[in-house]
Amino acid sequence: MRDQRKTEIKVGITVILALLIFVWVFGWAKNLTLSSQRKEIKVEFSSVAGLEIGDPVTVNGVRKGYVDDIQISNDKVITLLNLENTIDLKEDAKFSVSMLDLMGGKKIEIYPGASSNEINYNKLQHGEFVGDIASAMAMLGSVQSDLIDVIKDVKITLSNVNNVIADKEFNQNVKTSLQNLVSISEKLNLLLANNSNEINKLLKTGNELASQTNEFIKTNKDSISQTISAIKDVLNNSKELISKVNNLIDQTNKSENNLGKLMNDKELIDDIKISISQVKELTKLLVEQLKAKGIEVNAHIF
Repeated sequence: MRDQRKTEIKVGITVILALLIFVWVFGWAKNLTLSSQRKEIKVEFSSVAGLEIGDPVTVNGVRKGYVDDIQISNDKVITLLNLENTIDLKEDAKFSVSMLDLMGGKKIEIYPGASSNEINYNKLQHGEFVGDIASAMAMLGSVQSDLIDVIKDVKITLSNVNNVIADKEFNQNVKTSLQNLVSISEKLNLLLANNSNEINKLLKTGNELASQTNEFIKTNKDSISQTISAIKDVLNNSKELISKVNNLIDQTNKSENNLGKLMNDKELIDDIKISISQVKELTKLLVEQLKAKGIEVNAHIF
C-alpha cells in the first residue's frame, strides 16, 4: 500500500513537472510572459514581406521581444512591437524587417541608437525593409528579359570573335606582325650593339654639357639674378607706361583732357573743315592765275 502511494506521488510530480515544462515552452513559443512590465512601440513600414504576428524582435541580434500586432494603413503597414522592459532605445534607433533564416522566416531587427535622449515610445516610428531572397528573385524576374538580351548579345560577340580568330588570313597577319616585331627588335639590338661607343660618347657629351651648364649658372648666379631683376623692373615700368597710355586714351575718349576736348569739339572740327575748304579754293585760284598771266592782286585798303 505504501509502495503504491509512493508510485502515485512520483507520477503526480512527473505530470506536474511535464505540465510546467509544457507551459514554459508554449509561453516561450507564443511570447507569453507573466510579467506586466513590457514596452510597446509602433513602427511603420512600406512593406513587411510576410512578417507575421508573433515573429521575433531582436536588438543587435538578440531576441528581446515579438510582433504583437500588424495593421494596414493606406499604403503603409503599422506593426506593434512588444519589448522587454530592460530594453533602452534612443531617439536615433533604427528599425528594419530582415530575413530570419533561409526558410523565409522574418524578424524585426532594432539598432538601439547612440543618442543621449530616450526614444518617445508613444510616437510612430519609421522603419525600412532590408530585402530577402524572395525580393531578390522578384527583382531578378523583372530584369529577366534584359538578361536574356544581354546573353544573346554576348553569344553573338563570342561567335564573331571565334570567327575572327579562326580566320586563316587573320592568323597569318598576326603571325606576320609578330615576325616583323621580332625582326625590328633584332635590328634595334644590333643597332645598339654597333653604335654603343657613339651612344656612350653622346651620353658623355650630354653629361659634360649639363655639368658645364650647371657650372655656368653657379658662376654667373649673381649676374643672372641681376638680369632677371632688371627684366622685372622693365616689365613693371612697361606695365605702368601701358596703364598710363590706356588712361590717357580713356580720358581723351571721354573728353576729360584738352586733346579730347579738341577732338570731340564739333564746332572746332566744322571750322577746320571750312578753313581747309577755303584754303583749297584759294590754292586753286592761285594756281589758275599762275598758269595764266600771273598773280593779280586787287587790294582795297580803307
